[in-house]
Amino acid sequence: MKLQQAIIFFGIVFTVYGLVNFYIYRRIIPIVPDNYRFIFTTIFIFVVVSYIAGRILENYWVWYVSDFLVWLGSFWIAIMFYTFLCLIIIDLFRLINYLIPFFPSVITKNPEKARRFITLVVSIFVLVMVAAGFFTTRLITVKKYNININKQAGELKSLNIVMASDLHLGTINGKNFAYRVVDKINKQNPDIVLLAGDIIDEDIKPVLRDNVGEALLELNAKYGVYGVTGNHEYIGGVNNAVEYLKNHNINIIRDAYIKINNSFYIVGREDRDSKRFSDYKRKPLNEILDGIDKSLPIIMMDHQPFQLNEALENGIDLQLSGHTHNGQLWPMNYIVAKIYELPWGYKLVGNTHYYVSCGVGGWGPPVRIGSLPEIINIKLNFQ
Repeated sequence: MKLQQAIIFFGIVFTVYGLVNFYIYRRIIPIVPDNYRFIFTTIFIFVVVSYIAGRILENYWVWYVSDFLVWLGSFWIAIMFYTFLCLIIIDLFRLINYLIPFFPSVITKNPEKARRFITLVVSIFVLVMVAAGFFTTRLITVKKYNININKQAGELKSLNIVMASDLHLGTINGKNFAYRVVDKINKQNPDIVLLAGDIIDEDIKPVLRDNVGEALLELNAKYGVYGVTGNHEYIGGVNNAVEYLKNHNINIIRDAYIKINNSFYIVGREDRDSKRFSDYKRKPLNEILDGIDKSLPIIMMDHQPFQLNEALENGIDLQLSGHTHNGQLWPMNYIVAKIYELPWGYKLVGNTHYYVSCGVGGWGPPVRIGSLPEIINIKLNFQ
């Protein structure tokens, strides 16, 4: 990652993270008894910095200490998120009541009792949400689609594609998770497996330590396993990630195309953040496709689903993307829907089919609220 870009990127992230946690601390500390405030503050600071500390420690010493810190910090991110939402809503009601009093006397006459009750309700709500979200990450679903392409593909009449994105292999999503994903994929009897970016979650050292790639070697498809880079491969070091994946059964396509069985093409685009995190600027799509036979079906992987019109304008038949996680933590899905033309799911524009997956893994907290982790099974019919 470029030093200047890293400073800007992480500077913004850490500033927002710090301000949110400071707000939570300032709202909670008044209800902590005086003789427990020092202990509470110490524990609070430890939990807040645990994720960052764990990620830094992974770069030098990947062991149980770094694992513990990353897991603790990951859960805290989800707890922080929902605690922050609850406190914002409470403060909005307080502001409205200040301007136009409407709180019932049971609250105004017994503020301490009301505060304890609200604290209990918020705590239960947050814990239930996080626990339910953790359970949801275990429920990997397989979504099936039949898509017709108005092209001939040599002797092929159909193609059984299994696509997954955003595995985020690492400390949180380790070898057992990888084996579950591989087992789900292989049970669909794929002709080809496509992994649409963010296969590795940032630093590769936990993947190396736990030999997570052992699971990837079990992927079985007639025409092979192909993938593209995502922004997290770049954040963690793209060259090491790509080399590791290539050594473990995954052909990474980087701003290029591959003709398979003289029947169809797989196009792989470099992640659009490549320029932010390295000196490489990805090629324009029309340049990548130079010399391609557009009479054959063209399937493209592009991790981030921006500028969908490019695929349409360049004759792509099927674009597969990920990245959005569909927000991962409700109600972030509503914000994601404002950013992306297609934040999740299937869409047909002209003769170009699109599918944006919410991912089979997740970044940060092992928690999903509002969407299930998914693997996509597409039967592509050629006509």
